[in-house]
Order: sequence, then C-alpha cells, then structure tokens
Amino acid sequence: MRIKVAQLAAQLSRGLVPVYLIGGAEPLQLGEAAQAVRAAARARGYDEREVLEVESGFEWGRLTAAAQTLSLFSARRLIELRVPGPRLGKEGGEAIRAYCDRPAPDTLLLILAPELEHKELSAHWVQRVEQAGAVLVVRQVSGGELVAWVEQRLRGHGLIPGPEVAALLAERVEGNLLAAAQEVDKLALLYGEGPLDRDGLLAAIGDSARFDVYALPDAVLGGDRARVHRVLTGLAAEGTAPAIVLWALAKEARMLASAAFAAAKGSAALTAALEEHRVWSSRRGLVQTALRRLRLPQLRRLVRRCAEADLQIKGLGHGDPWLTLEEIADELAGGPVRACVEET
Repeated sequence: MRIKVAQLAAQLSRGLVPVYLIGGAEPLQLGEAAQAVRAAARARGYDEREVLEVESGFEWGRLTAAAQTLSLFSARRLIELRVPGPRLGKEGGEAIRAYCDRPAPDTLLLILAPELEHKELSAHWVQRVEQAGAVLVVRQVSGGELVAWVEQRLRGHGLIPGPEVAALLAERVEGNLLAAAQEVDKLALLYGEGPLDRDGLLAAIGDSARFDVYALPDAVLGGDRARVHRVLTGLAAEGTAPAIVLWALAKEARMLASAAFAAAKGSAALTAALEEHRVWSSRRGLVQTALRRLRLPQLRRLVRRCAEADLQIKGLGHGDPWLTLEEIADELAGGPVRACVEET
C-alpha cells in the first residue's frame, strides 16, 4: 500500500507491516516518519535495531544475513536499511524483492531513501514493497499547504494562532519545514499554551535584532520614511543579509504593481489581486495608502530596481546593494522619484 504522511499514525496504530519504505528529500517529514515507525516497533517489542548503510561496494548479501541471524537479546528486531543514492540498482532491487517474497519472522525492515528519484518509484522492487508493506513518499510543502501545516503544528503545541500568524511564519521559513518546526518549538517554550497573535510572533521569531525585517514592509506601505531609514540602518548594523531585505522589498513591490494594475480595472479586480497575493484584511488599508501615492509605471521600475539589487548582491552588478535597497525602500515609502519614466 501507499500512504501519505498524515495517514502514517493511523496505519501504525492498526498494526505493523513487514516492510516500510520512506523516501523523499524533505528531511523533517522523513525523519519524523522514520521515528514514528521506530517508536511503534519498540512499543511492540522490537527492542533490537540493526542499521545497514548502503555505501559504494555494499554487499547485498548482508541484508539476507541480517534477516536470517537469530537475535541473542530480543525476540523481535528492526533492520534499518539506509539508501543514500537516487537508485537502488539491479542487485539491490533483486535483494529487496527476494526479502519481500519471504519476510523474516519477527523482523521489521525499514528502508530510508531520502534521495530516491521519482521514476524509481515505478521500479519493480518498489512495487513489491508496496505489495508486502507500505510505501510513503514525503515531499516539499508550499503555498496554502504550508500555511495549513504550520497552523497544525502550532495547534499541536497548544498554541492558538491568530488569523495572520501561520501565514507570516510560513513566509518567513520559505518552505523549510525544519526551520518552521524549530520556530514553533521556540514559540511554545516562550508562550506556553494559549493564543498567539501577530505581534507576539514578530517579537519572538528570528534573531534578537532590534529591527526585524518584518517591520520594514509595514513602514514602507505606511509611508513612514523615517522609520524605514531606522529599520534599514538597524538591519545593516545587525549584519542582516541584504538578500533577506531584498526579499521583503521585492515582495511588496511586486504585490503593489499587481494591485495597481488591477485597480485600474475596478474594485473587484483589486480585491482578487490582493487575495492572490495573500494580503490580509488588516493590511489592506496600508496597501490602499501606498497605491494613492505610487503609480504603476513607478512600481514597475522599482521591481526592475529590485532585480538590479539582486545582481549587486550576487556580485554581478555595479554599486552598493545597501544603497540601492535604501533608495527602493525610500521611494516605496513616498520619497523622491528617481528618473521615473512614464510607461504606456
């Protein structure tokens, strides 16, 4: 059978199958799924664990030998086979098929293959594992699924997130579930169980920098040029990577450009654009304020300036990226327009 991550706990509660294959390059989910299988095995008396690392020159006869060896310490054993490469190979595939044909009694085989290629999932040995046991493939989580995953994680720690909290944390970690899990653990330690609002999240996440990069977008949208300057100065002084600041500014510039284009078509189009860019209702007043002072040609040019800053950060363009970022932020906040050419 093939199962999803969300189905693993229920499957383990019903009873263990002889073979588990867990693949996929998302490390947190793979690690937690493997740990869940190990825990379920221990709870059922599989007290002995043997680890086989499939390295260059690995002799697949070791799997057969391990399965046939009688344990001196425990009636039940877990054999953990770690496959680091994208493919198992002919010899490895034959060894796994042979094992699945006659699984060793009182033995659980757990195969971990983090780099397994997608096309390898159609190989005969994987199909045989699917018939004899369970195949679980973890994958990267993004978009709305990531927001839902973060919210579920927060609630699993007893936190009750406000309407923007999960989305803001999901934006911050940019798909890195391990980083998200670490942030959630930290939030649980700081606040314990109970409500968590946006201000509480911003006060806790990230470095202890006095000016967090998440303070910059609101200052830009609100036209608070003095605060924009203070935030940027603080971020630079704290050693914040300019790429992180560029990410925050470029995200707002693209959103505003899209919103300005949609606004010309009417309020319905504007609302749709804001929803597409996941602009929460509490921030839409700031967006409207920004749109009253910024024109579409200007915003398009600022998006291009963000691309220039990206090249500077990568060492492929001339100029100081921090100076460029300051000019972009200042103009977004309503500062002097620099060589803005009207476009049709």
